[in-house]
Amino acid sequence: MRLNPARRPLLPRLLLGLIALFVLIQLVPYGRAHANPTVQAQPRWDSPQTEALFTRACADCHSHATVWPWYSNVAPVSWLVQRHVDEGRSRFNVNVPGYGRDADEAAKEVRSGGMPEPTYLPLHPTARLSAQEKEQLAAGLEATFGGEREGGEGEGR
Repeated sequence: MRLNPARRPLLPRLLLGLIALFVLIQLVPYGRAHANPTVQAQPRWDSPQTEALFTRACADCHSHATVWPWYSNVAPVSWLVQRHVDEGRSRFNVNVPGYGRDADEAAKEVRSGGMPEPTYLPLHPTARLSAQEKEQLAAGLEATFGGEREGGEGEGR
């Protein structure tokens, strides 16, 4: 006795549909252009600690030294990773002259918790900084790129 296709259990069909969708989205080309452009500028870091904290927590999106993990090739996660890198490089990039329009805001973003983005940390657990490391990074970014401390004047580069 054959079952009517309409009476087949829903879960296996739904699972098969999700697998098919996952395979199809792999064909979307966005998120696989893993180029690291040529370095045009290099900051004079205020200290090796600032450079190390920046490299650990920020460089994947705010430099031309992005490390592309394996999951950056698998959609839809690849789309999120590519968006992080594209947005990060467009706003603040230590490897372009002038460092980008938000370089002087970097310390404020770290102090306020605006950086890193909440969707970044699950994909990059090594970027998680303690409160002390965040303050060290913010102070170092401020010393390196200038910026505004609360209640104070901004410094030049």
